[in-house]
Amino acid sequence: MPPSCCRASRAMPRRDDDAKKPTSETVPNQHWKLQVFYLCFYGFMAQIRPGESFITPYLLGPDKNFTQTEVTNVITPVLTYSYMAVLVPIFLLTDYLRYKPVLVLQSLSHISIWLLLVFGTSVLAMQLMEFFYGITMAARIAYSSYIFSLVAPSRYQRMASYSRSSVLLGVFTSSVLGQLCVTLGSVSFLTLNYVSLGFVSFGLILTLFLERPRRSLFFNRPEEAGSGAAAAELDKMTGDDGGGRKRGWREAALCRMLREVGALARQPQLRLWSLWWVFNSAGYYLMLYYVQILWNEIYPPTGNRRVYNGGVDAASTLLGAVASFAAGYVKIRWTLWSELVIGVVTAFQAGLLLLMNTTSNIWLCYAAYVLFRGSYQFLVPIAIFQIATSLCKELCALVFGVNTFFATVLKTIITIIVADKRGLGLSVHPQFYVYFGYFTLLAVVYLLAAVGVGIRHSRNKQPAELASAKEPCQLPAEVPVQEKSPEAGAL
Repeated sequence: MPPSCCRASRAMPRRDDDAKKPTSETVPNQHWKLQVFYLCFYGFMAQIRPGESFITPYLLGPDKNFTQTEVTNVITPVLTYSYMAVLVPIFLLTDYLRYKPVLVLQSLSHISIWLLLVFGTSVLAMQLMEFFYGITMAARIAYSSYIFSLVAPSRYQRMASYSRSSVLLGVFTSSVLGQLCVTLGSVSFLTLNYVSLGFVSFGLILTLFLERPRRSLFFNRPEEAGSGAAAAELDKMTGDDGGGRKRGWREAALCRMLREVGALARQPQLRLWSLWWVFNSAGYYLMLYYVQILWNEIYPPTGNRRVYNGGVDAASTLLGAVASFAAGYVKIRWTLWSELVIGVVTAFQAGLLLLMNTTSNIWLCYAAYVLFRGSYQFLVPIAIFQIATSLCKELCALVFGVNTFFATVLKTIITIIVADKRGLGLSVHPQFYVYFGYFTLLAVVYLLAAVGVGIRHSRNKQPAELASAKEPCQLPAEVPVQEKSPEAGAL
């Protein structure tokens, strides 16, 4: 039985109703287009931070002169802890405050990051910088969900692609700009951070002109949510008893959806791809946090011209966008092949991690990093599609939020044990051996699950073939073959 909110989302208005709309309701059509364009422009400009790809060499270089141990085991772990601490509050505040205040908070955090990078000189200042970085990462949910408050449900897929493309284009442009400044312009890392500070300050100005929506996903639902059956279904989700009175707090809808998510967790595909989201994304982001330190270890820069982090980030972003696009055209029977595809890709990623950690050729390490990110981005849209297939918009947002939270918890646990100085405090090379073992273990589990699925499929197929072969002989003589019910034929 599909969730009630899914049934509500499928209720389509009649064309006659649309035709009878007054002129005042059709005039804002151009206004929402302008809002979407401005939001995409903001998403592009908010990513222009050319110094971001060079933060680690900047901290390890003569400008700041921190040791590699301080950066690896004292400064960088704060990012994971900060992200976990603020993820749930920001997730709730984003919806309750209707997006714009959280986007302003994200812009202020970006400014704080670069002010600390430029003027901070102590380890504590850099830890505070990582704390604000965690806030900016958690606040990304505000931008990705903002656009859904501007358009009708029929336009969600297209508008989501527009906003995602603007972000990827911004990341690509920022990485290329930073690399060109460093390689061709001989711009110092400090100057690059001043440039980034200027761009994020401009992003704050753009944020102030964003229009604050009147509705949101959970806490600020529209009162005229629908008519007829659709309104009745939405009343069930929000706790309305039909007489206009509420049976609980405004958060009752959120609590109901959490219980419904727990019931839906029994679906095999939803469970499989949610587990992939939790375990693989945790390892992916841990690699992302520490890979620049690994590059610095393999190829210590003697000058700005020998640092190619921006170019590598640009290449990995471009490949990730191509892989995400290509994933939309993969047509296979996912109920049968999901475990095998995930297992093969995860095993490939484990091999890339081993190559990155053992090679002394920086270009080979760069190539492995680009392929690692591309393979992960290939599975992301597939996971989104598989999770969202049987869920409505509200439950999709909640499932992705829950998955991200558990991935962050796992990432925090690994960081405390492996990277933090209060745990093992491993240097970057032993850390990457741990990540290699982690992905290898995941690959083995996925491949064993794929073997189990194949065995179950073959066992179920054989009795079905035998039953279909015996079926004509088991029909009663007085019942003609052509009169079998459709249900019997399907079985």
